[in-house]
Amino acid sequence: MTEPHRDNRRLALACVLGAVGVAASQDAITKSMSGEYSAYETVIFRCVGSFPVLLALLWSKLGPGALMTPLWRTVLLRSCVLCSAYFAFVLSIASMPIANAVAIYFTMPFFVAGLAGPLLGERVRLHRWLAIIAAFIGVIIMVRPGASAFEPAAFFALYSALGYAYGQMIGRPLAQQVSPIVIATWQNTIYILASLVMLVVFNTFDFRGVTHKSLAFLTRVWVWPSLGDALVLTANGVLAAFGMLLFVSAYKYGESNFVAPFEYSAMIWALGYGMLVFGDYPDIYTGLGAAVVIAAGLLMIWRDRQLDRTAV
Repeated sequence: MTEPHRDNRRLALACVLGAVGVAASQDAITKSMSGEYSAYETVIFRCVGSFPVLLALLWSKLGPGALMTPLWRTVLLRSCVLCSAYFAFVLSIASMPIANAVAIYFTMPFFVAGLAGPLLGERVRLHRWLAIIAAFIGVIIMVRPGASAFEPAAFFALYSALGYAYGQMIGRPLAQQVSPIVIATWQNTIYILASLVMLVVFNTFDFRGVTHKSLAFLTRVWVWPSLGDALVLTANGVLAAFGMLLFVSAYKYGESNFVAPFEYSAMIWALGYGMLVFGDYPDIYTGLGAAVVIAAGLLMIWRDRQLDRTAV
């Protein structure tokens, strides 16, 4: 059983800002390790770091029996989709500047808007369709398909946005019925199970001919990290545990159209880490495309609020 739900916008704001900062720090750590270790290895260490935090919270707050929720199918479905979306995103940042990948990820709210019709039976308003079109124009400006600067890993970032959009759609109603700790624990479990499968596959078959940075990051064989790297990768898992809880809690305590705009603060973190840590300076196309995507998202949310107030 969970306590009666009450929205709390201040708490939702604190959660989403904290979650975005934690997620950006995770991305920077993962990108810094992508040249030496595999994607599944970074996730395994991340899960090892996350589990003690999540299980301690689960045991002290709810007890292990809480994992057997009647909504386990929905919890597992969301976890599997988010797992694939997470791997897609970390594969994208192995080949792209973090700011570029994050800017493409910001198409996520438009996937939510577009999927609301076929999946939830909601009428998609005209301004949402216009915002979706504008956002994809922004993405095209950033990735420039057909140009010499085009990076195929952009498709990983785009799929990541789609996966997270689906997770967001079911996350708020789910978090109002199932504790965020339970959701995060199952999510972490799916992540490590998927990573262990990859560990077996990519260490059994020979993928040494793979040269693209993203695919090499995925298929690289296991390499035991140094003590310092192991500690960093495990600490990344502790960050991940709190990040998962914060994101789920943000959408539990605040409406999606209130919480979503604050996720755009990730662009500040991405630019900062990109320039200060990796020496990645966005070009004019990235800046212009990101501005189009962010402006379209903020205008869509602003118009939604206007129409909601009118309907009351």
